[in-house]
Amino acid sequence: MTNLLMVCMGNICRSPMAQSVAHRLAADAGLSQQLKFDSAGTHAHHLGERPDSRAQATLTRHGYDVGRNRSRRITPHDFQHFDLILAMDGSNLADLRRLCPPEHSSKLRLFLDFAVDLNETEVPDPYYGNAQGFERVLELCEAGIKGFIKQGT
Repeated sequence: MTNLLMVCMGNICRSPMAQSVAHRLAADAGLSQQLKFDSAGTHAHHLGERPDSRAQATLTRHGYDVGRNRSRRITPHDFQHFDLILAMDGSNLADLRRLCPPEHSSKLRLFLDFAVDLNETEVPDPYYGNAQGFERVLELCEAGIKGFIKQGT
């Protein structure tokens, strides 16, 4: 079993969207038993909240299950438990590097490292934008997860 953790700042937009996409695309590829996904944030601004309503609407519109996710902050246990910890952008990756024990630093990567066909390295934060920003995040989440699955990791 490979355990992946997707991380953004507040855990209400990008990382829960990536988690929902990952669940379905892994199931579609017959990998539900081999891959487990979760999400967290580097900050606790929205602790315990459901994903942003715009994130939920975007996921639902595209047939993804939003699930029962609640925002949570990354914990010291996460660095031990997860095989890969994927940051949505460089700022969150820097935060993760500061929090991560040195023996687990090799688990930290950018989420879009797996989207080799893209020229983008970061999933932009759609929180202060409009619905189009959430659509773009969904496209990038699909590219990242498809790339991960394709690499057979």
